[in-house]
Amino acid sequence: MSAQLIEEELFEATDHLVQLQTMVEEADDKQTADFINDLTAAEIARLLSAFPPKERVALWALITPENRGHVLVASSDNIREQLLSQMGAKAVLRICRTLSSSDMVWILSVVNDTIAEAVTLALDNEQREQVQSVLAYDEDQVGRYMNLDTVTIRADVRLEVIQRYLRISGGLKHGNHDLMVVDIDGVLVGTLNVIDLLNGEQSAQVSEYMNEPQSIFDTASVDELMVYSRAAHLNFVPVVDGEGVLLGQINAEDINELSIERAEATMMNMAGIGENSELFSGIRSGVQNRSTWLGINLITAFLATWVIGQFEEVLAQVVALAILMPVVASMGGIAGSQTLAITVRGLAMGQIVGSNRSWLLNKELWIGLINGLVWALVVALLAHLWFENSAISTVIGAAIWINMAIASIAGVIIPMVLHRMGQDPALSGAVILTTVSDVVGFMSFLGLATVFILQ
Repeated sequence: MSAQLIEEELFEATDHLVQLQTMVEEADDKQTADFINDLTAAEIARLLSAFPPKERVALWALITPENRGHVLVASSDNIREQLLSQMGAKAVLRICRTLSSSDMVWILSVVNDTIAEAVTLALDNEQREQVQSVLAYDEDQVGRYMNLDTVTIRADVRLEVIQRYLRISGGLKHGNHDLMVVDIDGVLVGTLNVIDLLNGEQSAQVSEYMNEPQSIFDTASVDELMVYSRAAHLNFVPVVDGEGVLLGQINAEDINELSIERAEATMMNMAGIGENSELFSGIRSGVQNRSTWLGINLITAFLATWVIGQFEEVLAQVVALAILMPVVASMGGIAGSQTLAITVRGLAMGQIVGSNRSWLLNKELWIGLINGLVWALVVALLAHLWFENSAISTVIGAAIWINMAIASIAGVIIPMVLHRMGQDPALSGAVILTTVSDVVGFMSFLGLATVFILQ
């Protein structure tokens, strides 16, 4: 999509929001309802996310029943959970009946277990089996997000027969451009592109035009899906079980949405906020989401303070050290956070594996050493011009060099260790890195000052 189209869509979305805000202020429910229900489900979901919870609930009441399910599917988990929390099993069931089995999962995954069970039991046997099979997957597994509505054909059928079948059944849905070719046991053996179906010799069999399947296991992680689809430039990925049996598929739109959600979660986690936070969430949830990491940060801050306290004597004698001390920690923190950001991104994209870990570590060490040397000389010169004390300028220059080099290494090691431990490096990496850069910075600066200034 071009920059101009993106800008036009953004302008249109902003215009819709301003119009809706005006209608809400004027309390014209009929006009508001007409306006909302003329929009697409994605547009309505975007507008709901821009209103505080109370106004959001009022707007939700104006959405027509046939639109509600699709709006919920297009909404974030937080908004979906908030709106569904006010409904009983019958209301949730009415919404689910307007959706496909794949979309029902988005609804049933956020309601309480009692309602989910009641709704599932009320479905017909085929839908119940499909929904239960998808809900059985973990939230990080590909099977949880696959589209069950796939069009399957056999390899020994003529193209003209396939075309006739599609015209009668209306088989192509959800923007699918490929048909799944399976054998008698349902094992995926290939895919047939719609263009080949239309342009190929109509008397020819599917096997003459089908492509080799590029599939992914249902138990693979979402991160593996992102890496695989990006590397192979796929606009859809068939999902199979361990025996190769076709279970469903993930389309380009689904992959794109998952990528955006992962990117947003990473950004939120790096800020220590938590991926379930939203802009217009309530005060209580906002406090809860942020308090944990603020508390952890306080503990690490006291650790750095304790390190400073071990050099009380040297600080009492040389005031200049106390003035320059924040510079050391700040430079190390920035150097480390830059490395941390690109490492977390690399891990999220599956780029850091095998032998390239040591290459990356070596690269970041040299960057830290070179940048550290450059800025150590700059700060040392400024300190010398300020305090006219060569010992102090030498100490702070050396401390900055040491801290920036170690912080750069820590920016690689910390997220890789956390990732290997099964922890989210975006969530806790920044806090640990800050502690490392503060402790190393203060210890090197004050330790060198003790040796070279007080002796």
